[in-house]
Amino acid sequence: MREALQLAAQGQGAAEPNPMVGCVLVQAGQVIGRGYHAKYGGPHAERAALADSSGQPTRGATAYVTLEPCCHHGKTPPCTDALIAAEVARVVIAQQDPFGLVDGGGIDLLKQAGITVEVGLLEAEAKRLNAPYRKLLATGRPWVIAKWAMTLDGKLATHTGHSRWISNELARERVHRLRGRMDAIVVGSRTAQLDDPQLTVRPPGMRTPLRVVVDGEATLSPTSQLVQTAHQTPVLVAVKKGADAQRCRVLSDAGCEVFVCGGEGHAARLDALLAELGKRRLTNILVEGGAGLLGEFLKLGQIDEVYAFVAPKLIGGSGAPSPIGGTGWADMSEALQLTDVTIEPLGDNVLMHGLAGGNFTKQ
Repeated sequence: MREALQLAAQGQGAAEPNPMVGCVLVQAGQVIGRGYHAKYGGPHAERAALADSSGQPTRGATAYVTLEPCCHHGKTPPCTDALIAAEVARVVIAQQDPFGLVDGGGIDLLKQAGITVEVGLLEAEAKRLNAPYRKLLATGRPWVIAKWAMTLDGKLATHTGHSRWISNELARERVHRLRGRMDAIVVGSRTAQLDDPQLTVRPPGMRTPLRVVVDGEATLSPTSQLVQTAHQTPVLVAVKKGADAQRCRVLSDAGCEVFVCGGEGHAARLDALLAELGKRRLTNILVEGGAGLLGEFLKLGQIDEVYAFVAPKLIGGSGAPSPIGGTGWADMSEALQLTDVTIEPLGDNVLMHGLAGGNFTKQ
């Protein structure tokens, strides 16, 4: 099962919005087939493992699968049919699939076919792997990854707003690899104004993320790199009700999609944006700042994962922004506690990564 989980993780960035799934076939104590869901719309892990068995007899074999086999017709036929046809004797499943068209149905079909089914082996690890998939199903909201680069004294930029470059080249390369598996990259209007970013993946990755600017008043400049490249790489500008119609029209005419977020107040509008991205089945989104926007995500309880790049630089300044702004919490007991923390050296920079997805990473 651990090998199946390692296989499943290879689908990260390509399998979404489907879950990452791995499968290992074992016959008489020997592995005869391995497979994983390599790409959305492609063969599922069970069928890939059966194909990898290269004609070896599968009758009586055991299939170790990280997620309950599907039992419905989607982009591919049911995996339960393939396992039953292969005459496997036993299926060991890490976790039941919470997707409504499966959710125990695959297990029932396998049992009805006389196959022994066991559920729960390394369940916690399997659930952690597919936490973004589970969150999208349960809440209709994508998995939110907060990312920032800061100095050792905790600053995103100088007091004048200058920030290029805090991190080193290795760290920036790491960011582009991260971007390459995202469905969307999100920034606030001030970040778009000060940094004039492209928010593209260089070199191109597995996905081409939607570029999102949270810009209540539709102030994004028509001459910005984002707007100028909107016909090549999609841009969504999230505005509030009552945003200037002429400015919205200019952005639309330039190729941007203007989405009006309903609700009163920043938090309600941000939640409306997340709900819209969820409707589009965007699984992973990367929030790159600025401090005000990250502060809103924190207060909304919508930071699920963090990538913090730290450079050995000191710039000082009480007016220099820190990574997360807003009002923050009043008591240390309210602080968002990261788990599964790892520290990765990148030359003289350091990447601290941790999870904050609550029940989606634990249960």
